[in-house]
Amino acid sequence: MRIVILGAGFGGLEVATRLVDAIGGQSGVEIVLIDRSEAFVAGADHIDFLAGRASLADVRHPFAESIDPRVRFVHSDVHRIDVAHRLVETTEGSFEADVLVVALGAELDVAATPGLAEAGHEFYSVPGVLAARRALDAFEGGQVVIGVCGTPYKCPPAPAAATLAIHDVLVQRRVAKRTEVTLVMPTARPIPPSPDASDAVLAAFDHLAITWRPETGIERLDPARRVAMTTGGDEIPFELFFGVPVHRAPDVVIAAGLCTDGWVRVDPATMETAHSGVYAVGDLVDIGAPKAGVFALAQAAVVAASVVARFRGEVDPVRGSDTGVCYLDIGRGRTNAIEVTFEPGGATNVVWHGPSPAVTEAKARDALDRVRRWFPREIGDR
Repeated sequence: MRIVILGAGFGGLEVATRLVDAIGGQSGVEIVLIDRSEAFVAGADHIDFLAGRASLADVRHPFAESIDPRVRFVHSDVHRIDVAHRLVETTEGSFEADVLVVALGAELDVAATPGLAEAGHEFYSVPGVLAARRALDAFEGGQVVIGVCGTPYKCPPAPAAATLAIHDVLVQRRVAKRTEVTLVMPTARPIPPSPDASDAVLAAFDHLAITWRPETGIERLDPARRVAMTTGGDEIPFELFFGVPVHRAPDVVIAAGLCTDGWVRVDPATMETAHSGVYAVGDLVDIGAPKAGVFALAQAAVVAASVVARFRGEVDPVRGSDTGVCYLDIGRGRTNAIEVTFEPGGATNVVWHGPSPAVTEAKARDALDRVRRWFPREIGDR
């Protein structure tokens, strides 16, 4: 059985790791992981880099040197996906699969917001967060605006976390007293899934004199006048603008005919698409869960279990509830945890854990556990 996994983010890496643990090295099993990037950097690490809590070298994990040798890593762009024949065309050649897992994530559509590329910054990509940090380091005061340009977007806590990280940097650079910081979001709460976490964030905003503009989206930027136009028709002036770009499914996934209403639909019980042997996980799927790495992990576990059952000639296991934890730093090292459980019937339960040494330790432990599992050659044998 050849299993081809497209995308080495949270979902793709977790599928590959679980398959290696279950059937890796067995006769007839080949696991291929394809990604256009040479290294992995977690989205949450972008915020730590932006805040100065980590260097890029600390959080960058080269695939070819680090992943399990039982996984064949191919550094390549994906040009075409033929779902009917489970055939993938890449810059490194074509790959036929018995099982195909599409985990290419959501693309950032910066061009969908006029003026964003010319007058603003984004912090969701590695080049974007590097440029955003350089802009912060050169900033001497004025209006700083963080704005969400469309929904849905990856990691619901990210805009609030980035806002607090940016404020921390301004304090460190001694320019906070001559700066006004504003967060503009189309949602009613800064952390949509959690009222308790939202209250904690709003309390931090109030303490730091950060302006919060709910239920307001960013429509476009005027680079010449340095103003952001909102969906409500008003204008917000800025010297620095940090945007959460519009997210969409990758072009290659749309061209493959996998999308309905913009995203990939799957059977939630198995994460299989309408095409036999073709699965999808992560930010490009639409099953009602937020677009976040922790939920990609749960989806990856379902896919791996289904593929292992297929390999062994067994029945697909019954899917239970999915629980994920997102961590949110609200400034000065105070880390919160937002624990979200999605039941198979669609019910959602959210539990907020306020700042504590235990939460801070859990965040570090979870990150280290992932690195140990996904990149065993980097740290040593598991």
